[in-house]
Amino acid sequence: MPGEIPLIGEKFPEMEVMTTHGPIKLPDHYKGKWFVLFSHPADFTPVCTTEFVAFAKRYEDFKALNTELIGLSVDSTYSHIKWVEWIKEKLGVEIPFPIIADPQGTVAKKLGMLHAESATHTIRAVFIVDDKGVIRTILYYPQEIGRLIDEILRIVKVLQISDKYGRAIPANWPNNELIGDSLIVPPASTIQEAEERVKKFKCYDWWFCYEEKPEIKEDAETARKWLKRAAGSQ
Repeated sequence: MPGEIPLIGEKFPEMEVMTTHGPIKLPDHYKGKWFVLFSHPADFTPVCTTEFVAFAKRYEDFKALNTELIGLSVDSTYSHIKWVEWIKEKLGVEIPFPIIADPQGTVAKKLGMLHAESATHTIRAVFIVDDKGVIRTILYYPQEIGRLIDEILRIVKVLQISDKYGRAIPANWPNNELIGDSLIVPPASTIQEAEERVKKFKCYDWWFCYEEKPEIKEDAETARKWLKRAAGSQ
């Protein structure tokens, strides 16, 4: 095995990394903020270039969620800098976030990012880490498939909504087929609580209750715009 994957719910491993913005100590550098660390197989490759442009174009959307971005590959800082220059010169897009240089694969091994058939190339991993330094989501894509960046944005938003209201998020939120943009109430743990649930909330049954939250309507509309953008509707 090239490496082991840290678990969701664990603290992000402490490490000091060298980036295009200088040395950064993780996760302390982003204390009080969320961050998305994403790896790519190599600089100067077509799929990776499309991803970096997409991340850059959505940088302000991530910032609005108190979330920073940080990339990573086994390429050197020099390669990262030149690639960032190329993207700005040829494509007119400035990459505003740091990129970790990991030529020895130290960080990639620690996070389980290496491809099983390669000792050098990182796959397309995504670690979403909250403002307390805890890993909340891990996504893994193969080298040949680019990521859907708007879905990563949606994940950050729904995690923050779930934390704020103590509710679960249904499939395809905010466009769930059964309850729309409502939030799922955690299942009852006692007979009395089960009886009270069906009186207090809208329910299909005592174990499937949901709650409409007018205060998240704006969040839902924002997420819908991201989904439309991802589908090419705008």
